Amino acid sequence: MGATIATLLRIASSELSKTSPSPRLDAEILLAHVLETPRSHLHARPEQRVEDKKMRLFALLVVARCKGRPIAHLTGKRDFWSLSLKVTAATLIPRPETELLVEETLRVVPAGARWYIADLGTGSGAIALSLAHERPHCKLVATDISRLALEVARENAARLKITNVEFLEGEWFTPIASRRFAVIVSNPPYVANDDPHLRSGDLRFEPRRALTGGPDGLAAIRKIVLRAPTHLDSGGVLLLEHGYDQAERVRGLLAAASFSNIHSVSDLTGNSRVTWGRFED
Repeated sequence: MGATIATLLRIASSELSKTSPSPRLDAEILLAHVLETPRSHLHARPEQRVEDKKMRLFALLVVARCKGRPIAHLTGKRDFWSLSLKVTAATLIPRPETELLVEETLRVVPAGARWYIADLGTGSGAIALSLAHERPHCKLVATDISRLALEVARENAARLKITNVEFLEGEWFTPIASRRFAVIVSNPPYVANDDPHLRSGDLRFEPRRALTGGPDGLAAIRKIVLRAPTHLDSGGVLLLEHGYDQAERVRGLLAAASFSNIHSVSDLTGNSRVTWGRFED
């Protein structure tokens, strides 16, 4: 048998500290993944020795993480809301700030509602599956232009046994034709094409098409806002995630498209990250 859990975590944390903002956490997540055990097991059994084969796999994952590969890509999964989701290089990695979009949508959709809801640009299915799980009587339609992303989303739905989501391939509203919904949600690309953050961190390894929204980051949001009224029931609501500095401009786009009751919601850091409005026919 090889080294102990404690030794492996100490060495890996030291290596990861050169490139990662959370070296100990990264080391624990990767080792727990290799050992197929919860992180709590690492704390409870630091003296446990790890077999050579698993040590080699752990070492390879640590090297990949040191080179910047996202943890979610190395483990193939990411926790979001109350769900564990498969993720791949074909999808965005679900982020904690997007949970605010789910939370706000659940405020709009009453428990027990039997509404039709659309999720545009679903990626791994994080938003649609979270809403479908929390509102099991609602029917959701989730669209994405990426066939590979939809394969991941469908696999997540099947594994989680969530059956009230229909996945359709196509850009934004294209695959849903003339259908109307009580609620439309989207976490579209909203990073400006030349944003320097695209060259750092996990963003380097994620699909650029799912991140960038034109010179000002709002190209996709403009398309969605303009077309949403023809796909919303009277009194229907459109909810959008956006960048921390885009709320005022998104509110302006909604107002120009004749939405009312427009307001933005801030995350725990005080940044407005979700804006929504109601459309009356």
